[in-house]
Amino acid sequence: MEAYEQFAAIERMRMERPCEKTVASTLGGMRRLCKIGGIALDEPVSILTCKRLERILDAARCSGLKPISVWSYLFSIRKLFAKWTRRYYADKKWNIPQLEMPSCRRMPPRYMRPDSSVLAKVKEWYASLENRQDTREWILATLMLEFAMRNGDVERLRWSDFRERDGRTVLCYTPHKTRLSSGRTVAWPVHRDIWKRICEYRSGGIPHNKRCGWAKNANRDSQLVVPCARDVYVRLNRELRARGIFTGPKACYELRKICVDHIYQKFGAEMASSISGDDIRTVMRYYADPSAVSIEGVRVIDLL
Repeated sequence: MEAYEQFAAIERMRMERPCEKTVASTLGGMRRLCKIGGIALDEPVSILTCKRLERILDAARCSGLKPISVWSYLFSIRKLFAKWTRRYYADKKWNIPQLEMPSCRRMPPRYMRPDSSVLAKVKEWYASLENRQDTREWILATLMLEFAMRNGDVERLRWSDFRERDGRTVLCYTPHKTRLSSGRTVAWPVHRDIWKRICEYRSGGIPHNKRCGWAKNANRDSQLVVPCARDVYVRLNRELRARGIFTGPKACYELRKICVDHIYQKFGAEMASSISGDDIRTVMRYYADPSAVSIEGVRVIDLL
């Protein structure tokens, strides 16, 4: 663990990662797992066999820890065995075995595309947001439906994240989900009509009402695109469920999925990865449908 911390500092000078927070998370997860499993920190790393990790999971379950917390510790220690570390370990002539993880839970199912009637309801509902008194509702829905942003990223979005590039406005931000891992950024051009509408709302003033809890910090909220967005999420989630459009607890999140899916169908996995910030393999895992034929009959000989 001490060597990993030193090697990570060297690697950070070369590749700008792993960041210090990632290293701290990895070492912290390792210490917690060792404490749960009764493993001394001076034990050889070969003690971390798959069976030993499974026993640690059982011990954590009996101790009352949440399963998601223990799994987060397990996945964090995988970084001790990352590919970039092998060269450093080899220089010390350490034969570090590859970590074998216990069987994990099943992956969530693929995205189920809503039918045309549901999409028609979404369009009708989205159009009804334009003339509402609380302009944050339209802006929040637009950021999710047009830019595939996650809830937390919308809450953190600032006006400075809209930048001018080559004569056009581009939305630039790093999704929080990838900030501490791949560091993948999003740079997506904003449609002129959408940017014009956003500017109109901004010039008209995003409503702030301290009595309703919208403006808890006037200086900070003036920089945020959607101040106190969580309050708006609660209201829109309730509305989407009441209209029967979506039934899940995170109804607004379905807007993001619709965006990613339609960009994928129209422009392919690379563009869907660009707008969502997800790894392209993740996009293909959840949105690809190999059985769906989207082109007319083609002769390959004509493409040569």
